[in-house]
Amino acid sequence: MANLDFWSKTSGTWINIFTVMLGTSLGLLLKGRLSPKIQTIITQGIGLLTIWIGLNMSDSMAKVQAGGIDGAVLGLLAMILGGVVGEWWQLEEKLTAVGNWLKKKFRGKGLFTEGFVASSLLFCIGPMTLIGSFNNGLNGDNTLLTLKATMDGIISIALANIYGVGVVFSTLTILVYQGGLSLIAGLIANSVPQADNNPYLLIITGIGGLIILAIGCNLLEIVKIRVASFLPAIAFAPLIYFLANYFIDV
Repeated sequence: MANLDFWSKTSGTWINIFTVMLGTSLGLLLKGRLSPKIQTIITQGIGLLTIWIGLNMSDSMAKVQAGGIDGAVLGLLAMILGGVVGEWWQLEEKLTAVGNWLKKKFRGKGLFTEGFVASSLLFCIGPMTLIGSFNNGLNGDNTLLTLKATMDGIISIALANIYGVGVVFSTLTILVYQGGLSLIAGLIANSVPQADNNPYLLIITGIGGLIILAIGCNLLEIVKIRVASFLPAIAFAPLIYFLANYFIDV
């Protein structure tokens, strides 16, 4: 496999950052020009689409089985363990503190923190982020990330209209997380298995879907879910799959 330069490995991330910045700018230009009813219907539309994306992603757990244990059970264990650890580490408060610090640093107003947190999670959790970053880092293919960037740019228009300038700071999260995944994939290019049917990536995608589903519930104000507290579940999911597959012989 030919060695790729820095741009080739991370081009999708930079395109994504640009589209979110552009979308946020358009959203800010429209802010205040839309009636509360229009803003509400935009929020509900995003919430419904987010729930649909989350449901489709979470279905990937049905394709996983380890030691005779169904993927849904593995996912449940990962969510519970991850949620407990997330609460123990106070991730919700820490992520909120980062948003509040940025809000104070850049004199943000209103729903700055909520916009930063919601958009960071929405733009960075999902199969397109994970698989797209791997593809970009492994062979320079940024097709998936370019498609994701287009979607994120459109969504950021609506989010910026709802939450304000806090949305644009999600580009920092995209840069660190998505760009970092691409660079890591580039370093381990010869040892990463195929992503389309790999059980580790499938269960990570499923857990990510549940977290995206929680974001949708928050947008629709169905129930207030402490989304950030469940983030460790993404790391626990492949570990639980490995342990179940290794120690349970059915």
